[in-house]
Amino acid sequence: MRIYEELFIARPNATDEEVDALNAQLETVITQNGGKIDKIDKWGVRTMAYRVKKQAEGFYVLIVFQAEPQAVRELERRLRVSDLVLKFLTVRMDEKLQWLQKRKKRRDARAAKRPAPAAAAPAQPAGPPGTPGAPGPGAPAPGAPAPGGAAPALPAPAAPAAPAPAAPAAHAGPGAPAEATVAEE
Repeated sequence: MRIYEELFIARPNATDEEVDALNAQLETVITQNGGKIDKIDKWGVRTMAYRVKKQAEGFYVLIVFQAEPQAVRELERRLRVSDLVLKFLTVRMDEKLQWLQKRKKRRDARAAKRPAPAAAAPAQPAGPPGTPGAPGPGAPAPGAPAPGGAAPALPAPAAPAAPAPAAPAAHAGPGAPAEATVAEE
């Protein structure tokens, strides 16, 4: 059996008894053809987006059911000839559900092929205790070994700085002798 949604709009001045009688008639058609009704929602009178048969409002009813295609044909025939119904729409939902399940399977298969992302530890800014973002009172100091872990590597000692070379002498102009500067070591 297939899953269907039937939404129909009845005249806005229809009484609840008229709508219930139509629902009972439709329910009978579905059950006689071996179907099963899942739910019937009466949404009440609502404003439509545009006028249908000179009506600006309509009484909306949604029926969700499982049935065979011949039951749907008979249901639509009865809705078409009813004077109470302004408009109706039948949607086959099992195709949509199958499409969603197939899409989910493909998405899961792609996700299984992807490598798991490495969890990066969030950086905590160092600051005086009690400031936002500073480690809590029981947290180890930055650079301190974590309990049960290896000690952090210490930075290499800095090499002595080399003396900076002296600045070259300014050029005096064309033909002037250039003075050589000697950097002392």
